[in-house]
Amino acid sequence: MNRVEATIFAASEPVTREVLARIVGRTCSIDLLIDDIREELRGRPYDLVAIAGGWKHLTRPAYADAIRSAFGTAVGGSGGAVDMTQSEVLVLMCIAYFQPITRAELSSFFGKEVSRDLIGHLRGAALIASGPRSPTPGAPYTYVTTKAFLVEFGLDTLRDLPDFEALEDAGLLSKEKLLAGDIMPGFSNDGDEDAGVAGDE
Repeated sequence: MNRVEATIFAASEPVTREVLARIVGRTCSIDLLIDDIREELRGRPYDLVAIAGGWKHLTRPAYADAIRSAFGTAVGGSGGAVDMTQSEVLVLMCIAYFQPITRAELSSFFGKEVSRDLIGHLRGAALIASGPRSPTPGAPYTYVTTKAFLVEFGLDTLRDLPDFEALEDAGLLSKEKLLAGDIMPGFSNDGDEDAGVAGDE
């Protein structure tokens, strides 16, 4: 247990099952070790969390305000360091749910041009990457989320995303609000960008 916990504690990235198996042997149950460690951490201000295909020590959400007061960001939590506009968050959400997706398809969804600058900012933050080329004419790039996206939002896999329909049913999300121009100030209205061409990054 101590070797597993020390390895995860020292790592800057989530530690995978394969790495832990090299430490304790393939016959040892990683899941049972993780459960035992998490039980010992009960009541502590941090936990061992399954994230991005591995495990990572993260501070508990209850302490986010204290950490933010001390450092200005949720250090040690599930990210929180990427500064995004509301329109960038909306585009990132659409990529997460509908990937692989092209910029033209994103623009069609929102009814407004999604700018290259907006995509560039998400790529620069390593939250999205180029996916396979679309089979549509011009073979434009598609976009997919990255491991950094999973880490930033505290997800183990994309299956951990909230159910889209459940969000709509709960009134937390509506297509009408997504498509409302007044909540998407970062979108281009000039339509002068050619969104479906090969090499569009």
